[in-house]
Amino acid sequence: QVQLVESGGGLVQAGGSLRLSCAASGRTFSSYALGWFRQAPGKEREFVAAISRNGYLTDYADSVKGRFTISRDNAKSAVYLQMDSLKPEDTGVYYCAAGARVMSMRDNSIDYWGKGTLVTVSS
Repeated sequence: QVQLVESGGGLVQAGGSLRLSCAASGRTFSSYALGWFRQAPGKEREFVAAISRNGYLTDYADSVKGRFTISRDNAKSAVYLQMDSLKPEDTGVYYCAAGARVMSMRDNSIDYWGKGTLVTVSS
């Protein structure tokens, strides 16, 4: 069992940066690939980024590639999402997720979800 709690959301102007954090509890944290999803108002939840159990492999949605960076610290049971050059279309609730395989996470192969943190990017 893994519990995920996101933090770091807030209001930022376009072009700015935010760093999201996700703290995990559970003894098997390092056994899971981790990722971030987001849901904009009125839209379906979508994949943003994922990272493998050892941190060597990453996967990004095309819309954030080159602007967002996912990382993890297994010693701290945490995963992060550094978001730079933010755009208004990045606005949404960002969810932390855990799954078995990094390259399957974009297909919604998720075992655990956090409750989300709101990111608002103003123009």
